Amino acid sequence: MIRAFLAVELSQELRAELATVQQELKHRIEPEMKRDLRISWARPASIHLTLKFLGDMDEQVIDPLRAALEQAIGSQIVVNVPLERLGGFPRPQSPRVLWVGPSENWEKGAEAKRVAEIHDAIEQACEGLRFLRETKPFSPHLTLARVKVGERQVGDALAKSGVLDRPLSLGSVAVESVGLIKSELKPTGSVYTKLWEVRLSGK
Repeated sequence: MIRAFLAVELSQELRAELATVQQELKHRIEPEMKRDLRISWARPASIHLTLKFLGDMDEQVIDPLRAALEQAIGSQIVVNVPLERLGGFPRPQSPRVLWVGPSENWEKGAEAKRVAEIHDAIEQACEGLRFLRETKPFSPHLTLARVKVGERQVGDALAKSGVLDRPLSLGSVAVESVGLIKSELKPTGSVYTKLWEVRLSGK
């Protein structure tokens, strides 16, 4: 058994940009914080655009999953997801996750619809191999940090700084290939290994 997920990998340039955003967020949040705060910042080298978390899977499914995905998304057209705003899940006032992603306007447009179609095709391919379908609608985002303790404090600090109201221009994530990423939990954190990738080749 392996623990795995499907994701789009990021360029080194984009990872460097995300590290800068994280530093700015730390600079704005931490002076406002009391001691009982715990934030786990994602390592830029391990940030992905996750499309589906598979959990524990049998290694015998690795190759059939690749074949199913090639069939499902191989002819899809490449889409770019712009990174234009900071946000918090489940809500910015008391976030458990801090993320960057597209604007609300983009999420209502044609490109967002194409990303949703790619995601739905992936879900169908996985369902055919007995993976459970995700029930929540897909929201493309990159996780910068997880707030373990002190969600309300972080929400207050973000509101005070006004950082969530400012548009970002970090470029975009090109959804041009989807990789199967193996995740191993080590004492120093998760170690990710790409087992294969399926490229989108539609014009």
